[in-house]
Amino acid sequence: MELLAYLAQGFAVALEPQHLFLALVGCALGTLIGALPGLGPVNGVALMIPLTFNFSLTATAALILLVSIYYGCMYGGRISSILLNIPGDEPAMMTTLDGFPMAQQGRGGEALGLTGVASFVGALVATIGLVLFAPLLVSFAIRFGPAEYFALFVLAFATIGGVTGGNLAKSFLAACLGLLLGTVGIDSVSSVPRYTFGWYELYDGIDFIVALVGLFAISECLVFLEDSHQGRKPTMEMGSAMPGIRTAWSCRGTIGRSSALGFIAGVLPGAGAALGSFLSYTLERRWLGKRGDFGNGDPRGVAAPEAGNNAAAGGSLIPMLSLGIPGSGTTAILLALLLSMNITPGPLLFENQPELVWGLVAALFIGNLMLLALNIPLVGLFARVLRAPGWFLMPMVVMVAFVGVYSLSNSAFDLYMMLAFGVLGYVLRKLEIPTVPVVLGLLLGGQMEYNLRRAMSISGGDWSIIWNSDISVGIYLFAIALLLGGLLFHWLMRRKRS
Repeated sequence: MELLAYLAQGFAVALEPQHLFLALVGCALGTLIGALPGLGPVNGVALMIPLTFNFSLTATAALILLVSIYYGCMYGGRISSILLNIPGDEPAMMTTLDGFPMAQQGRGGEALGLTGVASFVGALVATIGLVLFAPLLVSFAIRFGPAEYFALFVLAFATIGGVTGGNLAKSFLAACLGLLLGTVGIDSVSSVPRYTFGWYELYDGIDFIVALVGLFAISECLVFLEDSHQGRKPTMEMGSAMPGIRTAWSCRGTIGRSSALGFIAGVLPGAGAALGSFLSYTLERRWLGKRGDFGNGDPRGVAAPEAGNNAAAGGSLIPMLSLGIPGSGTTAILLALLLSMNITPGPLLFENQPELVWGLVAALFIGNLMLLALNIPLVGLFARVLRAPGWFLMPMVVMVAFVGVYSLSNSAFDLYMMLAFGVLGYVLRKLEIPTVPVVLGLLLGGQMEYNLRRAMSISGGDWSIIWNSDISVGIYLFAIALLLGGLLFHWLMRRKRS
């Protein structure tokens, strides 16, 4: 009953006209920002922070606006992933694997509508979990140290062969290439430059967005040019603008499992929505096995990462509000905003300022409904992009890629890096080496190395620390089971074909 009383108090705050207006504006802006490659939720939220001070918004109003933008970005990232094969941000990368093939099959509108429903369910599960399980999940997440995080990343790479479903050796080769690229820059422990070749621009490492846009957007344009030169002109139709209750209902198991897994990944500080999206996709692919057609336009391959990354986005708010520990880059910005307003997140926040916490929770429910209402009717508008002729669409893609990358740091060097990654992506595609593991290695490798070295520093060089805890052992056993299961599955399929 006490919980219901707090929720009622929160809805009274969230339903104030000013807060409703800010939630609507945040959802619309977030969807637009998320759809633009290179921006993503971190940059989107950071860009809006000055406005909260310019308009003298209260802490509750500012938080509602920025969290609505955050949720909107998670929705919007799927648009360019499905229609153009360009991930709007890191979590949306997995959506390209089946979303773009669906668009090529004339089912782009269906994919957009289905991801809208999956995003809604994932965010709804996360918000409900925030209400019901925050104290329990925080007490579990706080037990994760560097060794446990290293084990979690080992699990991620153990499932990397299930991302593309192709040659396992090529998948791991691509992942190793990504890990190698992730070591470029100043070593965080010794401050020694690694593989920078005297270029100061590489001291901060390879920007993930630059690599992402190059490997996907530029390489896609190069493939399009090759196909056009050889007379192959791929055409795509919009298809149905609504997923249909039947399609969404058939993916109910996938959406439910991915939402739960993404929420748990989001609660772990530092894991973020990218890991939630990745694990949701790969484990769902393992779960369904040969019953799925992942990588070729399977709707479940679209629903899983979208439900996972939206659930992770909501889950990442739990450690930020309850412990004062950011669960992702975006929540780190939200934490900085609260601290600048003399509000200290932590266990006492729920007692000292319940109107802020529960007003935010209620606004999440309302904002999620707003996003569903905004995105489903606009599916037809988004999908009209497919009707544009290739000679017009591809230059627009290149222009958006250049503008998005240049806006990150105003550096021409980043543009050259993007082009280099575009050529690399084109070569890898011609060699039938998947590009997604390269990006995943680049994304996760830095944090994997950082947590390993932290664990070794704590233990004084004793390697046993990485398997001393029950949590680590459980994760390693799960990773081994997944890896052996994947090898066995590929061996059985090869034997069946022969």
